[in-house]
Parts: sequence; C-alpha cells; structure tokens
Amino acid sequence: MASQKTKFVVGLFLVSGIGIALLAFIWLGMSRYFEKGRYYVTYFNESVQGLDKDSPVKYRGVSVGRVVSIGVAPDSKLVKVVLKIDTGMALDTNIVAQLKSLGITGGVFVELDQKKKDEPDLSPPLSFPSEYPIVASKPSDLTQIFKGIDDVISKINALDLEGISTKIKSNLDTIEKTV
Repeated sequence: MASQKTKFVVGLFLVSGIGIALLAFIWLGMSRYFEKGRYYVTYFNESVQGLDKDSPVKYRGVSVGRVVSIGVAPDSKLVKVVLKIDTGMALDTNIVAQLKSLGITGGVFVELDQKKKDEPDLSPPLSFPSEYPIVASKPSDLTQIFKGIDDVISKINALDLEGISTKIKSNLDTIEKTV
C-alpha cells in the first residue's frame, strides 16, 4: 500500500505537470498577440491567388513583416490585405505594394518599394474608410503584361484591315496599269 506521503507527492507532481503544460499551451498560443509591430492595409484590384495568411512582406527583398489577413473589401470589388510590419519601419506615402511571385510554385508575397518619381498612382480608388493606415498598391507585373497585350489586341481589332487591303489592292492595280 502506498503511504499518504507518496499519494500526496504523486498528486502534487500531476497537478504541477498539468499546470505547467496549461501555462505553456496558453503562452505559445498567445505569443502572437504580444508581438510588436505596426498594422497597415492595402487594397488590390486583381486576384491574390497564391497569397496566404503569414505570407512574407518584403521591402526590396528584405523580409519586414507578414500578411495578417486577406478578405474582400467593404465595397465587394477590391481585395483587402492587412499587413503587419515587424521591424521599426514606418511606411509613408512614398511606399507602394505589389504582388510578386515566388517562382513556379504559385506562391505570392507582397513586395514594398519606393514609388518612382513621375510614376502615376495606380491604386484603386476607395469609397470607404479604413481602420489601418493605407499603403498604395499597383498591379503586379503579370497583370500589367496582360493589360498591355489586351491593349495591343484591341488596337489591332480597331484597325480597318479590310479598308487598308482594298486601298493597297487598288494602288497595286493602278501601278500595274501604269507599268
């Protein structure tokens, strides 16, 4: 038979073990809430497929934070991306956010960079207030390439190819008759 003292020590060991495990569980779960950093929001007028919660936020290739949440903006047209900047860096009005690809994996991250002089503001217009400071955004390189291709195709479609070919044919006929 176990003595009273042994039962007490085993009980004390169990209670303290459970207490320590509970404290560790709470500490690990709450550690994100005690992280320092500043929150910002940016709005994209394009697909953010491949961008996930906890995706990196980089400033010229250097990791400065992470994506906290992704959702649809209050106007139901834009995509709202909340960023948490962990470094002491404060984002001013000269910073612009852009989606960048991580390679062939399909992963995406948010790239922050200085807005170039004479660069137009390509951010989508907002018709609602924001709870965090807003970082301007610009379309991703891939979206800009597709937009350029669409512009070229629309200009080609706008050409009067039939009229041009008719004029060329009549000019060639005139040259042929003259020769």
